[in-house]
Amino acid sequence: MEFNANRVDDANAVITSTISKDVIEANLDKVAKQAAKTMDIQGFRKGKVPVAVVKQRYAEKLREDAEGEALRNVLSLGLAELKIANEDIVGEPAVSKYEKQDNGDIEIEVKLACKPNVDLGDYKALIPAVEDKAVDSEAVDARIQEMASSQAPLKKIARKRMVRDQDHALIDFEGFVDGVAFEGGKAEKYPLHIGSGSFIPGFEEQVIGMKYDEQKDITVTFPAEYQSKDLAGKEAVFKVTLHEIQEKGEAEINDEFAAKMLPGEEGATVETLKAKIEEQMKAEAKGTYYREELKPAYLDSLVETLNFALPGSVVEQEVNFALNNKVRAMAEDEIKALQEDAAKIESMRDELKEDAEKSVKATFIVDALAKAEGVEVNDQEVTQVIYYEAMQMGQNPQDVLKQYQDAGYLPAIKMSMIEDKVITKLLDEKLGQ
Repeated sequence: MEFNANRVDDANAVITSTISKDVIEANLDKVAKQAAKTMDIQGFRKGKVPVAVVKQRYAEKLREDAEGEALRNVLSLGLAELKIANEDIVGEPAVSKYEKQDNGDIEIEVKLACKPNVDLGDYKALIPAVEDKAVDSEAVDARIQEMASSQAPLKKIARKRMVRDQDHALIDFEGFVDGVAFEGGKAEKYPLHIGSGSFIPGFEEQVIGMKYDEQKDITVTFPAEYQSKDLAGKEAVFKVTLHEIQEKGEAEINDEFAAKMLPGEEGATVETLKAKIEEQMKAEAKGTYYREELKPAYLDSLVETLNFALPGSVVEQEVNFALNNKVRAMAEDEIKALQEDAAKIESMRDELKEDAEKSVKATFIVDALAKAEGVEVNDQEVTQVIYYEAMQMGQNPQDVLKQYQDAGYLPAIKMSMIEDKVITKLLDEKLGQ
């Protein structure tokens, strides 16, 4: 068997081989003998089926298995020759050539993508300057006032008038689609905050102007992406009755309120609450600062400075992903023009390649940073984040997790979490210097 294994560069390799007909036939005999031990064919006792009969009946399938075994053997020999461990292979090996010759030999070429060796050098020297983000005391007071307002009780307005924006309207409602009431579309004495955007678009605006004890039909259309597929995109009529208009009472900010807002804090006071809110707002400001300014700048600097080979197949996948996204946003006539001119598609691929290479490069840099800094994210942490975000959106966490699993999003979510964790660690260290 002719065999050759070469590294194109640090992240790519090519294995070529000519598998002789004799090797295929020997494999064929072996897989046929193995199959004969377990096959149940009428007229023969189980385990006593002649190999010749097995070969005759299942010739095509057995030959596929024999060729597959030969290909796996070539790959195994190639990896050993190149000293590449299985865990260092990125994606699946690509069989770029598989030609059967007239004499029964098979010529093959297999392309491999490997994890590149990323030399980070003095990566900490590239970390940008980090400022400590202060929070204005007025902003802290405004946040506490907002919290107090949300906790203040609702009370009926002193005089009767029509509903205005930002009022709290106490209403009964029942929804109908095509004249039929639907599940979950009915409530009594419901306190609706007008302008909150908590109802279907267009509903709250039509409550404005209603008077006490007025009954009104409100027509709206459910969003196309509405969570209930039975209602998504459909027009609905809500029969609404206004009982009263309510407004928030006075918001008292005192130690009692502080204790309510900090249930685990013993002896909480307004000053304690202010300190906690200031700390929280500083963390929020720092997170935004890191995420929107420092992290992109640091990654761009690393991508620009560090040089290493990239796995070709991974870059190709990234280009395909970007191309598909671009095509989805095109009009029908633009897509038709692309289908009629392959050169335009190749031109688009060339335009997208540079950004694809930068994205792939950044991914391997983050992976190397995480190893250098001992940063890890386990599957349980990923699940917890997905659960938390799903609950925040009022969605079923298990359904969202399964959705992400089926779509293959979990590795990308995990990598994003690792990126945030390791770069935040580095920026925090810089801030503390």
